[in-house]
Amino acid sequence: MAGVHWNSESPASDRHPEHDREIESLKEFDQVASTGSLAGYRIQSVDLMDRTFALLSTDTTESVFLGCAMEPDAAAKVRAGGALVFPPIPDLPFDPYRGSLYGPEELFEGLVDAGYDATPDALTYHWYQGTKSDGDIFASMLRSIHDDAVSDALDEHLAGAQVVGIMGGHALERGSAAYAGAARLGRRLARDGLTVATGGGPGAMEAANLGAYAAPFEDEMLESALEILSKAPHFGPSITDWARAAFDVRRSQPGGGSSVGIPTWFYGHEPPNAFASHIAKYFVNAVREDGLLARSNAGVVFLPGAAGTVQEIFDNATPNYYQSRGEPTPMVLVNRAHWTEKLPTWPLLQALAADRPMATRIALVDSVDEVPDALVRLRSGASS
Repeated sequence: MAGVHWNSESPASDRHPEHDREIESLKEFDQVASTGSLAGYRIQSVDLMDRTFALLSTDTTESVFLGCAMEPDAAAKVRAGGALVFPPIPDLPFDPYRGSLYGPEELFEGLVDAGYDATPDALTYHWYQGTKSDGDIFASMLRSIHDDAVSDALDEHLAGAQVVGIMGGHALERGSAAYAGAARLGRRLARDGLTVATGGGPGAMEAANLGAYAAPFEDEMLESALEILSKAPHFGPSITDWARAAFDVRRSQPGGGSSVGIPTWFYGHEPPNAFASHIAKYFVNAVREDGLLARSNAGVVFLPGAAGTVQEIFDNATPNYYQSRGEPTPMVLVNRAHWTEKLPTWPLLQALAADRPMATRIALVDSVDEVPDALVRLRSGASS
């Protein structure tokens, strides 16, 4: 069913702060402060060093300032006026109070000149490695605050969107037919008006984000990108070379389509990919995995993978099995031989689905080319 377009709305990344009482930019701060009252607002990671006069003259009753730099006089005044102030934390490689999702340029800053080890992504992983086992409650609090802030930003970004999650193994190499197939799938779904969301890592995840990035261009763009990427097929030998190849593609074809990646520093040896325009990176892997599946409201596609992908299949099947309200999320498993012979997950999934509403929301297909039609069919309630 080529050309199927799903009902969707633009992500709510430009909402006026009065809609949720969160202020995440200097522009939003100025708009609200001009009314004379910041009472009850939450201001996240906005540099207010040049807004001392506004802070001194504005009502801040029951407002909360999260990681906002400000002059000492301004900080004292807003506290005295009934605000709660969480100051910026010095010397951290990440912002625990951030009000927006990451972009690839932010996580990979410094890649070209100094290599991957100098990037904020790598530095944050090293900080995580150094603090996750020392029992320091302050470090664990910072990780929790960060992950909650990222979840909030992700919900804002995806509000109103029809999201399809694409799961698959990280070991899938650039240059392979399977990688190209996953990229074509991401492109097709994005062109159909869906928001592609992945685990944000390499392999099948990168391929799907690449496809969404390629969606606005002519088909030849993807073929050219695949050729460039094939020169650095895997991140194992050198994350720097692997990531630089991705940015070579982005520089040669700027302005690609949007998609979401949801990676984790828990797997710090596994870098995020550079083709997801919006990246929700977490410290806690369980929050990341559950969050990705829960937000995939238009369906989940499972490409061939190993233990992690099998886990994701049943993580998604469990709420579908117990679904008592609404409709179960469509689930499409790709590659019959993989899911019936190599890792016989499909028979167990069928057994779980028997006599349950989810029975009409699961499908097994042979190739990625069948996925879009399968999703449409499953959303109508017709089983495979």
